[in-house]
Amino acid sequence: MKTVRISLNSIDKVKSFVNDLAKFDADFDLVSGRYVIDAKSIMGIFSLDLSKPIDLNIHSETQVDEILTILAPYIV
Repeated sequence: MKTVRISLNSIDKVKSFVNDLAKFDADFDLVSGRYVIDAKSIMGIFSLDLSKPIDLNIHSETQVDEILTILAPYIV
């Protein structure tokens, strides 16, 4: 598992973020305080406080470099 901090401070960023994650067959969790949300769920993401960066847990051993390349615009 790899953890990175990301920023999703606009609706358009959230939409493109979820679309980018949908390309991968891995599991992703967003962690904000005590809340853990499926990162592929738009409704779940909007239940979080998006005004500050949040942690993204990537549950993949093989595609991590490719995933990080796609997610570069969101990483803080």
